[in-house]
Amino acid sequence: MGQRILVVDDSPSVRRLISSALRAAGYEPTEAVDGQNALQVAGTVRPAAVITDQNMPNLDGVGFIRAFRMRPEGRGVPVIFLSTETDATLKTKAREAGAIGWMTKPFDDRQLLQVVKKVLG
Repeated sequence: MGQRILVVDDSPSVRRLISSALRAAGYEPTEAVDGQNALQVAGTVRPAAVITDQNMPNLDGVGFIRAFRMRPEGRGVPVIFLSTETDATLKTKAREAGAIGWMTKPFDDRQLLQVVKKVLG
């Protein structure tokens, strides 16, 4: 069993794509439907890394990262920010909240796995 990666996205198809790529590379994906759900999941299952979307209901990506970083289970866990947006201000907000990686949708599996491998060391 590989390292657990928390995949946070309100789109079921995007979650499936990411999870499928991670599983094929030997990781163990765990899915959450939005930032609020991700906080609940992360509280029960400590992920090795998190991949989060920005635009989601209930709690967006930046809000999730801020809340996650304030919890003991969020300290030291790499967070990759995934968004269709390319705005520099949003990138800065994500970085200030605690994201260490950034990917733009659409993405390919190879690119995703390279980023995951890099943030996990």
